Amino acid sequence: MAEHTNYEGQAIGIFELDNQCACYVALDAASKAANVRIQSVERNRLKWGACVKMRGSISDVNAAMEAALRVAEPISKIVHHSIIAAPAADTEISMAMTINK
Repeated sequence: MAEHTNYEGQAIGIFELDNQCACYVALDAASKAANVRIQSVERNRLKWGACVKMRGSISDVNAAMEAALRVAEPISKIVHHSIIAAPAADTEISMAMTINK
């Protein structure tokens, strides 16, 4: 995670849960469901939750997101989830700046 991998041209899937342990369960389901790479797991410093960022093709990110949310729903509150199919260059810069911050 947070390694210097070139994610150019890959979709971004982001989900935030209110429980950090549930994030690990959900990211495990996501990575088993599709060919995605977990870019980062960022703990919410004000609460117990965390945010997961994953990368891959849009179809893989969609499949991974569905799996993650299906597993997370009974064990955690889903705070938010989004998929960016074709991130702009400025979005990539912002994503890199927030890794492990």
